[in-house]
Amino acid sequence: MLETQEDRRAAWAEIREFLVRAGALAALLAVLFGVVFGLAIQPDDTMHPHIKPGDLLLYYRLPQRYTAGETVVFEKDGTRYTGRVAARGGDTVEVTDTALLLINGSVVAEPDIYEQTPRYDNGVPYPLTLADGEYFILCDARAGARDSRWFGPVRTGEIRGRVIALLRRSGI
Repeated sequence: MLETQEDRRAAWAEIREFLVRAGALAALLAVLFGVVFGLAIQPDDTMHPHIKPGDLLLYYRLPQRYTAGETVVFEKDGTRYTGRVAARGGDTVEVTDTALLLINGSVVAEPDIYEQTPRYDNGVPYPLTLADGEYFILCDARAGARDSRWFGPVRTGEIRGRVIALLRRSGI
């Protein structure tokens, strides 16, 4: 029990200090996850087997340039997708009738991708040369996935960030 006025003031000072620190922590988290990092849940199996439905993705929002092989979270026509960068501005992409991926005329060796890359009948016309700030993004589960074969190049402004970590749904 608080005995004196001084004891009550000290208690209120501690409460105020706690609230200020809690507010600062909340502001820091808001900046970190509103500007620097983002969280997304993988909605489907288009990145199978590397990323599974329900996995929580932590992505870094600040990079403005991406390289081949990086996994990114992006939006196209109001829908969020996850995919792997296959080519970037200046590259010429072609998906052949025999389901081969060609970048700048060379067949791309993708040892971690277990499916061929089929060409979509109503997809983008090939060969496709990417402009600066454009990326050709493919899903890991290639058959039937909506990616750049379906809707064309993804612009830098449509990419939300580079995936830097994931938490498996089965581990929660």
